[in-house]
Amino acid sequence: MKKFNWQNIWINTRLVLMFAAVIFLFSFTSKRNSERKITKSVVVFLENEDLFVTHETVNKLLIENNSQAQTIRKDKLDLNKLERAIDSHNMIEKSQVFVGIDGVLKAIIKQKTPVARVFDEKGSFYYDYQGNPMPLSDNFTARVPLVSGEINKENRKDLNELFRYIFDDAFLKKNIIGIQILPSGSLKMMNRNFNYEIDFGKTINVEQKFNNYKAFFQKAVVDSSLQHYKKINLKFTQQVVCTK
Repeated sequence: MKKFNWQNIWINTRLVLMFAAVIFLFSFTSKRNSERKITKSVVVFLENEDLFVTHETVNKLLIENNSQAQTIRKDKLDLNKLERAIDSHNMIEKSQVFVGIDGVLKAIIKQKTPVARVFDEKGSFYYDYQGNPMPLSDNFTARVPLVSGEINKENRKDLNELFRYIFDDAFLKKNIIGIQILPSGSLKMMNRNFNYEIDFGKTINVEQKFNNYKAFFQKAVVDSSLQHYKKINLKFTQQVVCTK
């Protein structure tokens, strides 16, 4: 007659009971957590950016799109709706909204990044890093190149790549303060600290032209000749032509 191993049976039974208890506690905690009321809302901006849109503005968007945001249960909150509402703001690139286990409604905000400020017959506005128009802010003014002239469907892509190139380069971002778009499609640029004009030509060979300019600038700083020039011509990729 086969003997039962009561010790193994007892151990297996204990494991089953412990597993059942864990499931019960998890289900109970999850239910209690989902029924928890929202205690408060917190807005966090990424990358310690200068604020074009304020915490108060984002909080207002949260409240307007859920008037009971402070008293509603967590499981009744439509987070996707709140994210869509925030993302629709013309100064916000992307948001992430979630609720912590402590009942805090948190919104993580990535603002749009302006790379140029355009002046035309309609007024003044920014172009952001993605190449889209972005309104000016009452809270902060970005230090980006001031752009005049026509931006249209034909030149918009190339110009945005140029704006981004300047923005991503520490030297150019600091020194190039103005860009004029001529009817021919050529560009003229202004430097922050000197009165000369940069004749950039059209938006071709951009990297080579800027590399030539930076090499020329570093050399001219050493011999203190920059203040003597009226025009720096970058049209020719093999050389920099200067006019006094």
